[in-house]
Amino acid sequence: MARPQITTPEAAIRLARAIASDLSLYNEDKIIEGLEGDTLFEVMNDEIEEGRELYRSRVSPDLYDATNFYDRALVDIIVKTKAHIKTKIW
Repeated sequence: MARPQITTPEAAIRLARAIASDLSLYNEDKIIEGLEGDTLFEVMNDEIEEGRELYRSRVSPDLYDATNFYDRALVDIIVKTKAHIKTKIW
């Protein structure tokens, strides 16, 4: 049985943040490598896109198209929480 699609912004934000948290938890070394080399989005491309597809599959198309909750969650959870890492980005 298919899961119902997420139709509220609050639930979509929670899902986006959960996916980003999992990416952060399971890819710490790759994230550090990407931040240090200013190649985060290249190094993590496969994982980020897999997460994006999961997010897209669970969120209503209208909500997905009208928001950038997934990208914001990536920045908030993967990038901002690693501010202690030496990088050219900051």
